[in-house]
Amino acid sequence: MVRALPLWLAAAWLMSLSTVGFLVVPLLFIYLPSPALAGGMAAHLFTAQTVLSAACAIGLLALVRMPRCEIPTDVAPGLTLSALGGVLLALLVELGVAPRIVAREDLAFWHRIGTAMYAGQWVCAMAVFSTLSRSAQRVAPPDQQPSAQV
Repeated sequence: MVRALPLWLAAAWLMSLSTVGFLVVPLLFIYLPSPALAGGMAAHLFTAQTVLSAACAIGLLALVRMPRCEIPTDVAPGLTLSALGGVLLALLVELGVAPRIVAREDLAFWHRIGTAMYAGQWVCAMAVFSTLSRSAQRVAPPDQQPSAQV
């Protein structure tokens, strides 16, 4: 169970970013009666996504150090950098970009910056997920190890 937890966290992080950013928020702007209403709802969803992203990335960083997770040492540095990059981007969007968008301060510019940073988070989450899925294929569970012939 512990061995699969990093892959599950990475999958949750990647899929939540994908669902919120590429499906739910665009649908808000299509179906809600005004852009202001959709924008306010999107801001709340992005805040929740930031919390989820931070929790998943910090959980992954903690699990990288656990020997029971069996993450190969050759992938741990890249995994750590990708997770740190993702959580840093999430926090920068939430604490630096989102307040400017809500205040409607140079809205087009800050919206482009926020979108680019959100895409960067998605790339970081994809890198973590792909790294973990590749390393999971290299580490076979104990019950699938080849048996010694007598």
